[in-house]
Amino acid sequence: MEQATEVKMVVADYANPAHGSAMLALMNTYADELVDDKREPFNESLIEALGKRSYAFTILCYVDGEIAGLANCFESFSTFQGQPLINIHDFVVASAFRGRNISEALMAEIESHARQRQCCRITLEVLEGNDIAQHVYRKHGFGPYRLDDINGSALFWQKSLC
Repeated sequence: MEQATEVKMVVADYANPAHGSAMLALMNTYADELVDDKREPFNESLIEALGKRSYAFTILCYVDGEIAGLANCFESFSTFQGQPLINIHDFVVASAFRGRNISEALMAEIESHARQRQCCRITLEVLEGNDIAQHVYRKHGFGPYRLDDINGSALFWQKSLC
């Protein structure tokens, strides 16, 4: 496996067109890999919407000046711990950069941001059938969320409103 040579992490400026373009390119590639049916591509409205949310931040990873990965993150709050937490909502490494320790670099950067914000934990969701992602996340210390042994693991549920 080839190692990345120059890895640069940048917190995206949602008003910067170059950052927005990089985000959209990766998000569309990511969605195309995961979703079987036809969908509308992500567009600038996603970047604008993220920019309106003070609790959102995106980490862009560049390798030798080329976009290699991103993590869309949101700060939330744990009432039980009385501290903020970071949720990784999207975690993408471009296929050309997989196997080059990009996920390690992104995870380290996210953890650094979480520690600076005095967060109690980092959360994420992973699809049940995405074994590769589960392996990556486990390697970085993630596992099913458990409040305690009596109640078991938490389930991630949703109710669609659109």
